[in-house]
Amino acid sequence: MPDLQPRAIAWAQTMAGHPGDRRVRAHSEPGGRLGAGVAVLREQREEWEDAHLDPGAARAVGAGDRAIREEPDPERTCFERDRDRIVHSTAFRRLAGKTQVVVFPTDHQRTRLTHALEVAQVATSIARGVGANATLAEAIALGHDCGHGPGGHASEDAFDAFLPDGYDHGPWGADVVLAGLNLCAQTLDGVRNHSWSRPVPSTVEGEIVSWADRIAYCAHDLEDAAAAGIVSLDDLPAEVVETVGRTRRAQLGAFVRAVIATVARSGEVAMAAEPASALAALRAFNYERIYTRPDSLAQSEAVISVLRGLVEYYADHPLSLPAGFVPADRGPQGRVRAAVTYVAGMTDRFAFETAVDLLGWDPDRLPKGIGRGA
Repeated sequence: MPDLQPRAIAWAQTMAGHPGDRRVRAHSEPGGRLGAGVAVLREQREEWEDAHLDPGAARAVGAGDRAIREEPDPERTCFERDRDRIVHSTAFRRLAGKTQVVVFPTDHQRTRLTHALEVAQVATSIARGVGANATLAEAIALGHDCGHGPGGHASEDAFDAFLPDGYDHGPWGADVVLAGLNLCAQTLDGVRNHSWSRPVPSTVEGEIVSWADRIAYCAHDLEDAAAAGIVSLDDLPAEVVETVGRTRRAQLGAFVRAVIATVARSGEVAMAAEPASALAALRAFNYERIYTRPDSLAQSEAVISVLRGLVEYYADHPLSLPAGFVPADRGPQGRVRAAVTYVAGMTDRFAFETAVDLLGWDPDRLPKGIGRGA
């Protein structure tokens, strides 16, 4: 046996935990205590929702409204199950390798995964503040960008050319990427319609995520760009600074409170004119100074070229796809859709490395730097 460090030995000695009186503890000494005989199960949480949530909030009921009927979970509400399924899904994990604003981000820059987490934080803050279903809002927020391909929004431009109805990451995420999870209709609807260009979501929680998404990316994309030296916070429009401040922390707090205050006054998931104007000004600043700067547009064009090349290759060589993606329909549209489905699921790094290995791309032509965000 190899010599083990004391830390490894100590860790190995906890393999079976710490035995007590007919039970096992995680630590050698007893810790805190809760009331014996207390277990808050699904039905009790559903009752709590009925008693405490706003009448307009979504309610978790039984197993939920799913395409394939399931038995209710004893412990978790239907929206809690959705949240858990999304977190454990391959699509959610792959968001760690997908562009938010920066291709090949540094350790301190956002990815689609950290963006989703920040949207979930903003969404649950708003939902709790207005008496909405925070669990449903969190589930929608965590899943809302699972339909994004590699390279950010440029992937939508790349895939548009291959699909009759175009490629929209919201519907693609709900109807293709997350379809196998058998999520509740309310969760899928929120994912499908979170973008402001889509129809209004069917739940107030879906509307909350629409606001949370824009609030989060406007603030954190600015922070990343400032840290990278792309923009200076001193250049922010006066309207933004005077209304919501310069920093991400100040901006998030101001925008979250603005939505909560408007809901409290009107009952509508909206934002008062003044902070909404500041949000629009912040977004416009980001678009001009970050997303559509020359280097960003060049990066987007490179992403589009890579992804279109990959789709064309796999459409022409469907048997080169992994077994789970080989289309049953070998007609032209079946092959193209299978190719888009596979390429859209790739992380940035895997897509670009595949372009080098499979298509002979010159690594110097691969995307680099700041790209279109949000």
